[in-house]
Amino acid sequence: MKAIVQNDYGSPDVLALAEVAQPEMKDNQVLVRVKAVSINAGDVFAMRGNPWPIRLTVGFPKPKNYILGWDMAGVVEAAGSSVIQFRPGDEVYASCGSALAEYVSVAEDKLALKPANLTFEQAAAIPTAAITALKGLREVGKLQPGQKVLINGASGGVGTFAVQIAKALGAEVTGVCSTRNVDMVRSLGADDIVDYTRTDFTRNGRRYDLILDNVASHSFSDLMRVLTPRGLIVPNSGHSGMGYVCKAFLLSPFLRQLGSMYLAVPNGKDLTQLKEWIETGKVKPVIERTYPLCDAPEAFHYLDQEHARGKVVITVTE
Repeated sequence: MKAIVQNDYGSPDVLALAEVAQPEMKDNQVLVRVKAVSINAGDVFAMRGNPWPIRLTVGFPKPKNYILGWDMAGVVEAAGSSVIQFRPGDEVYASCGSALAEYVSVAEDKLALKPANLTFEQAAAIPTAAITALKGLREVGKLQPGQKVLINGASGGVGTFAVQIAKALGAEVTGVCSTRNVDMVRSLGADDIVDYTRTDFTRNGRRYDLILDNVASHSFSDLMRVLTPRGLIVPNSGHSGMGYVCKAFLLSPFLRQLGSMYLAVPNGKDLTQLKEWIETGKVKPVIERTYPLCDAPEAFHYLDQEHARGKVVITVTE
């Protein structure tokens, strides 16, 4: 089968389209013919081998035919003997390793049926970004109906989902973005927009019960200044700046208004919840660009610029 592999660390130039063996399927797994994959900051970390500990997973001292990609959507080709929820022909989506390939094997509990009203490209854009937003708001932030939440970085992959999920949870939402993204963020349901090129939200006198910080544009002390007395900052654990991630990890045990770092690992249960919101029109993915599998290095070049609006998706098979 065809797959995007890497045999070194570095820029997107280390990625190549290659022929590799089709994955084996265990009894509790499903073999999926991949239709589309979305790429995330974590894929860029793996490509660059930075932060350094990721090399212990990807390959040390260098990767060997490592297949990138996590978020995918496709069609069930075969199901293991112990699988009971899925059968060949089912349209599914999930987050799993080695997704940038024509086939992938996925554990049954990681899969969910694809939202019926989405294309494969749209469904592939959901898992990691949407689950990061969901867990940050609902589990770490304990967001309640009627609370005021600010999404810093509302136009990115996580931010676009966070605006919509916060609205689905009953919050009053303020989105922070650049001028070119104001209309898009408003269309997602944000009650208020702050254009950071014109206004500093930490100095406009407003207060929030929860801040989901996706971009680390301000210090934690600046963010605390705009919190209500019981307000909370939730740092996006998948942020690309390791200094930010480490600082948040070290400070959170000592600062009451700084939420803990968290792991956003997609699973079938949470994906099913998202499926319900999507099929009722409460949440929709935002995709800026789509590339064919052969142009995956170009897709990584674009994502690595960190200016993507919503998600970048790669079509694997037609």
